[in-house]
Amino acid sequence: MNTFKVSVQETSNNTIVKFELNQFITQHQSFEFNNIDDAKASPLAQQLFYLPFVKKVYISSNFIAVERYNIVEWHDVQDEVAEQIETYLNDGGIVVEETAAPKKVPVTVYAESTPNPAVMKFVANKKIVTALFEFTSIDDAKLSPLATKLFHFPFVQRVFIDENYVSITKYDIAEWQDITIELREFIRSYIENGKEVVLPEAAETLKKTTKQKDTHFDTLDDTSKEIINILEEYVKPAVASDGGNIQFISYDADSKNVSVLLQGACSGCPSSTYTLKSGIENMLKEMLPGKVDMVEAVNG
Repeated sequence: MNTFKVSVQETSNNTIVKFELNQFITQHQSFEFNNIDDAKASPLAQQLFYLPFVKKVYISSNFIAVERYNIVEWHDVQDEVAEQIETYLNDGGIVVEETAAPKKVPVTVYAESTPNPAVMKFVANKKIVTALFEFTSIDDAKLSPLATKLFHFPFVQRVFIDENYVSITKYDIAEWQDITIELREFIRSYIENGKEVVLPEAAETLKKTTKQKDTHFDTLDDTSKEIINILEEYVKPAVASDGGNIQFISYDADSKNVSVLLQGACSGCPSSTYTLKSGIENMLKEMLPGKVDMVEAVNG
């Protein structure tokens, strides 16, 4: 069983704090409770209402937002609330009874082209996973019910899933204009019906939890850590907007060679070689003088 971890996130409204979780607690559904009577269907919300400063509780797929009365300031109580939520969930507490009526938030999905003509990005208006995943075949997709279903379409070659989107790589047998609407509607309906995108144990099995990544990071040499930090800060946000990802594989101090993995729309993209050479390689050479000579890519 995965351990729940809660992190505190401030919002633009200083009376509301989000308690964000490292895994999903509802099947992409949202619930809003205004008082303890209103929260009969949510034992977790009822417990929170026992705190005298809790005014409203909003439960979504991977966070709980709580609005407070003005009798306290969040910085005085937020850590205790986070701890209470964490303990409740790790003790197997029920979040929402199955009979509860979700607050209907329509799911929208739009299709967005990427620099890779073989890849289309399907973007949802809600978070669908807490880590990124790439699946290259139906065998590979056992931990993702959504990816497994997508591989039933004969033209789907790869599936890449990140925070709020799915990037699909197609085979040449189909043209995007003939399949985009069908794929978009399938993904939208799948998410709206609250079906599992990836299994709860997927992140841990594939060593993608924050804790596992931090543990691995701690074992690396200083230059590798610097490379990862540069990729995270300067490169990943840009490639994510194009529906892909670049992941550090290794650094060889003798040859000054960096290996990276291209995923999603970056994998097999005609412009990715140019991006690597003129963008990432030059950036690393400039920011880590004398430590990097070459960046080579492996397609995911």
